Amino acid sequence: MTLSVAIIGRPNVGKSTLFNRLVGKRLALVDDAPGVTRDRREGEARLGDLVFRVIDTAGLDDAKGEELPEQIQAQTDRAIASAGLCLFLIDARAGVTPYDREIAQRLRRGGGRVIVAANKCEGTAAMAGAAEAHALGFGEPIELSAEHGIGLDDLYRALHDLVEEKESAAGEGEEDAARPIQIAFVGRPNAGKSTLINALLGEERLVTSGVAGTTRDAIAVTLDWEGRAFRIFDTAGLRRKARVSEKVEKLAVADALRAVRFGEVVILTMDEANAFEQQDLAIADLIAREGRAVVFAITKWDLVESPQARRKALERLATEALPQLRGAPLVTVSGLTPTGLDRLMRAILTAHETWATRVPTAALNRFLAAMLEKNPPPAVRGRRIKLRYMTQAKARPPTFALFGNQLDSLPESYLRFLTNGLRDSFALAGVPIRITLKASKNPYAEKE
Repeated sequence: MTLSVAIIGRPNVGKSTLFNRLVGKRLALVDDAPGVTRDRREGEARLGDLVFRVIDTAGLDDAKGEELPEQIQAQTDRAIASAGLCLFLIDARAGVTPYDREIAQRLRRGGGRVIVAANKCEGTAAMAGAAEAHALGFGEPIELSAEHGIGLDDLYRALHDLVEEKESAAGEGEEDAARPIQIAFVGRPNAGKSTLINALLGEERLVTSGVAGTTRDAIAVTLDWEGRAFRIFDTAGLRRKARVSEKVEKLAVADALRAVRFGEVVILTMDEANAFEQQDLAIADLIAREGRAVVFAITKWDLVESPQARRKALERLATEALPQLRGAPLVTVSGLTPTGLDRLMRAILTAHETWATRVPTAALNRFLAAMLEKNPPPAVRGRRIKLRYMTQAKARPPTFALFGNQLDSLPESYLRFLTNGLRDSFALAGVPIRITLKASKNPYAEKE
């Protein structure tokens, strides 16, 4: 289930303009006259790599005693009740009006999540109105211009964790079983990505050849394997940046990178003859930085003369060169024979499940206590760093919040110690692990 975002506000603050901007189409009618929007309209919004449901609503105003306006307001109220987040839009040039304050009270009574956005912020005339938005009591407002596309990066940052949190929660429910798992096959040119996908599909769906660079677009295909749906992206081969010169190849590489960000599990496909070379390591590091689960697929395995010895050598290479992905599944396959395809699909499911893991807070704090007893953090200027407790902020990838004092002095080596401990204690092999540091509030700061 994706996050649903209802755009709320009084008439003519730019709700439909923002809706059209987010869905990438002119679906909603836009006019300077207030009240053009009557019924709520829904669409799939894309903001960077975020995908969510957006709802355009009619402007909220004083509609008492008028049948049609009251019906319109009722539609908006239903949108507010059903949405996971309300994006409260005000006109920055007009400032905060009495109607805006009434809407704020209405949203506050609803008890849902609210983000305030000051629209029409282009120009100096909007500065005062954007500042007034703080008084609505919903935290730091976002300054944007739906018409000119200003401030969408700030909106992205505000929505990012909420969208991923919703997707993570859906990953634990029944609906996740029906939602296709997004898979991206990446690797250097001529590593056998398209051949491998054709073997999984059981048909020549993708064009293949021995010439490097045959694939250009990130092609999406669907696959059903043992009752589970997958959406697979075949991508162009990724070469070193210095070797990418043609415009078409640059566009293809950009498309491949977008597929990595969109994917949930990324299959790093490597020719067994030259696996884990420098470019492979750079691609693997990119996957880790994007926070995606990874599976190493070693292709053309039918050509290997000593399979067991070669596999051990490759596993050793992976462990030594990519400690940030320690334990990632390594699967040997052949698209031509074909062999290893079931092992690959099982590894993908395992990686996806690990990537969405949630650890109870009680178990995390037992883990932290054991780690502190085993190896306490060092002292800084005669004062020992205090680590108080730990909780999981989100999944996909597993992200943990560590609370304590003097955390800005905590060495990177100690964070690696905790990361490796989390990986071993909670079976998080092969997925990126992130730890965010949350310094405890100094109770004496305000007194001083």
